[in-house]
Amino acid sequence: MQKLLTFLISKSLGLYINILSYIYPKKASRLAYRFFSEPRDGRLSKETLPTILQEADAEMLTHKEFVFQMYTWKGNDTKVLLVHGWESNASRWELFIHHLKKSGCTIIALDAPAHGLSSGVEFNVPRYAEFIDIVVNKFKPNYLIGHSLGGATALYYQSHYPNDYIEKLVLIGSPSDLNTLLTNYAGLLSLNSNVFQLLEKHFFEHFRIKTHEFSGGLFASKVKIKGLIAHDLKDSVVSFKEAEKIAVGWPNAEFLVTEGLGHSMHGDELYTKIYSFLFGR
Repeated sequence: MQKLLTFLISKSLGLYINILSYIYPKKASRLAYRFFSEPRDGRLSKETLPTILQEADAEMLTHKEFVFQMYTWKGNDTKVLLVHGWESNASRWELFIHHLKKSGCTIIALDAPAHGLSSGVEFNVPRYAEFIDIVVNKFKPNYLIGHSLGGATALYYQSHYPNDYIEKLVLIGSPSDLNTLLTNYAGLLSLNSNVFQLLEKHFFEHFRIKTHEFSGGLFASKVKIKGLIAHDLKDSVVSFKEAEKIAVGWPNAEFLVTEGLGHSMHGDELYTKIYSFLFGR
C-alpha cells in the first residue's frame, strides 16, 4: 500500500509540474529543482544523536550563511575524512570507523548541507564541496573517502580544489553523470522533455553548470592522486555503469567490484580492502 501511495504521489506531482511548464515555466523549474535537491531523510536531532557520534568531538563550522556539523575521533597525525551521501549523515560510517580505528588514525566526518545537524534545505555538489574545502584546509587530511553522492562530491572537490594534502581518494557506490541523475529523476516523476530542459537551464543560470559536462569521468581525468573505485554489480540505486565511466577517466585508480553489498556497501571484506589500500605498504 505504501509503495502504491508513493507511486501515485510521484506521478501526480510530475503531472502537475508538466502542466505548469507550459503555463508558468519559471515556477515549474523552481518546483522541479526543489524536489530534486531537497532531501526527505538524513536529519539528526541533538537529543537522539547516534552513539558513534556522541563518542566524537563535535564542532559546528560556519560558511557564508550556512553552518555545518563535523565530528572528530582523535588519533595520530594520519587523518581520514569521510563524506556521506544523499539522505544520510555522518553516522552512516559507524561500521567503517571501527575498522579505521585499528590504524590509530584521526577520523573526521561531516554532515552535508540539509543533512544531519547541518543547516539548509537544499543539497548540491558545489556547495558540499565548499564545506569539504573548509574541513580540508583546517585539518589537512591524508585520505578522502566518499559514499554515493558523497563520493561524487569528493571527486568533484579533488578536481576543482587541487591541494597538496590528500594523497588517496576512495569512491564507494558513486554516481558519475548529472544527466543520468536527472534522467532517473525525470523517469520517477514522468516529467516531460520541456521540464528536463527547464532543469538544465536552472543549473546553468544558478550554478553555471552545463549538465552534460558535469561528469565524474571528466572530473576523474583531472585527478592525479591514487584512487580506489568500489561498486556493487547489483547496486539498484546507482548503476554499475556509472563506476565504469569514472574508471575510464581515472587510470591511476583501482577498480574494486563487489556483489551482494547493494548500494549501502557495508561489508567487512570491503572495509578490509579499503583499509589495505590506505595503510598498506
